[in-house]
Amino acid sequence: MHIVFLDTKTFGDDINLENFSELGDVTAYKKSNKKNTLERIQKADVVVTNKVIIDALMMRKLPKLKLICVAATGMNNIDLEEAKILNIEVKNVVGYSTKSVVQHTFAMVLYLLEQSLYYDNYAKKEWAKSDLFTNIDKPFFEISGKKWGIVGLGNIGKGVAKIASAFGADVCYYSTSGKNNNTDYKQVSLETLLQTCAIVTIHAPLNTKTEHLIESRHLKMMTDRSIIVNVGRGGIIDEFALASVIDEKEFYAGLDVLPKEPIQDDHPLLGIKHKERLHLTPHIAWTSIEARIKLLEGVYNNIKQFQP
Repeated sequence: MHIVFLDTKTFGDDINLENFSELGDVTAYKKSNKKNTLERIQKADVVVTNKVIIDALMMRKLPKLKLICVAATGMNNIDLEEAKILNIEVKNVVGYSTKSVVQHTFAMVLYLLEQSLYYDNYAKKEWAKSDLFTNIDKPFFEISGKKWGIVGLGNIGKGVAKIASAFGADVCYYSTSGKNNNTDYKQVSLETLLQTCAIVTIHAPLNTKTEHLIESRHLKMMTDRSIIVNVGRGGIIDEFALASVIDEKEFYAGLDVLPKEPIQDDHPLLGIKHKERLHLTPHIAWTSIEARIKLLEGVYNNIKQFQP
């Protein structure tokens, strides 16, 4: 088998691909684009892609292609219907990053909650000049006893709920599909969740029900000094609305995902006045070392188990 990796840079330079040579001849590219992808996979039996798009037109020009391994859970970069017609198998990897995303959720929440940006800057620049041993210019609340709302109670949402409960939070959730009837936590409407929760975290997929699920009117419902964090998919929160409302109302937002990545230079979120109210990370919630190792183990097993 000829195995072609299209975007190994997304796995990190610390990840080793040597074991894939046990499965066939391996060609690995750090990055690929629209112009060179077709040429690079012309003779491939197996293609491994994280974010590189393989569309219907491309597939029709690849008579040798038998398997597409998506090095992710989401497969929206592959034309699945065309793959089925052409008898090209498509496999993804699920569950590899659950612990990593749960951990990053709390990293973002605690960063915003405890005003870490302000206090880090203060300690490095101003503390030595103070005549007081402490500083409480930016008060923060405890998670214990507060309401924590979860949008999307799948495996990641349940992981967050468990730890939030350990902190002493009163956890509730909103089911984006309307089908989740988990009895461990109270199910509420989206409006109730936003109006009553001090912390809201999003762990839902992007689909017709969740795109722009949270708009300007929803953000204005949130309680003063509350926190909302999206580690689900970009587009669930209307970022243009967020950029406007976050300067009008004191609440805090953490985003690990955007509809278009990387962020554009002219994105309105980069121009807000109250920059301390926004915490951005570049789609890294899934990227713990352990998660990336599990991801590639999943890809390896998908290729190994493949029967052409």
